[in-house]
Amino acid sequence: MTYLRDDAQLIRSHLPSHARPPEDADALFLIYAVLLRAKGVHVTDVDVHDAWVAWMETRNPQHPALVPFELLDKPTQSQDLPYVQAIQSAARDRGAHRAP
Repeated sequence: MTYLRDDAQLIRSHLPSHARPPEDADALFLIYAVLLRAKGVHVTDVDVHDAWVAWMETRNPQHPALVPFELLDKPTQSQDLPYVQAIQSAARDRGAHRAP
């Protein structure tokens, strides 16, 4: 297992029980691990959405949420929050307090 997979697993472990990522989201969590390492506790909901868009682009390029975060309705935007919080929490565990 690589350090990014370790970080991806750590992020998963910090997700609240109500967050339900797709079963086959390993590649998405690797992107989230890069966010953890690059942004640490400063990761934002926009960052998480952009990562999800990059991942979803390869899976379903017609998905209706493949738009900038600001164009999403509030309920859709709120779906990114548990992932932001999980990455931030994992960053605190790793001591990854990178500057924005």
